[in-house]
Amino acid sequence: MSTYDLYSIVKRPLVTEKNTKLMAEQNQYAFEVSSQAGRPQIKKAIEKLFKVKVEKVRTIQVRGKTKTFRWKTFKMSNWKKAYVTLKAGEKIELFQGV
Repeated sequence: MSTYDLYSIVKRPLVTEKNTKLMAEQNQYAFEVSSQAGRPQIKKAIEKLFKVKVEKVRTIQVRGKTKTFRWKTFKMSNWKKAYVTLKAGEKIELFQGV
């Protein structure tokens, strides 16, 4: 699997107050992932990209919100979020100092 394929599965990390708290307390990280990706694919991609051991992956479909702009209503796209729990002692350096 090439690096391009890995980045097509894992699109971006999600940094919010809730996710920062999960990082500190439960060693969980949140990512926006491809909506076609399954849990085993997400696990392999995270392990290869960040060189860590993944214990568990939970996924959720986030429904797109309806927005109104100048009397026009449109719907944002649905997307997929993955919560990744790392094994004890593992950390992703990208998030350190956030």
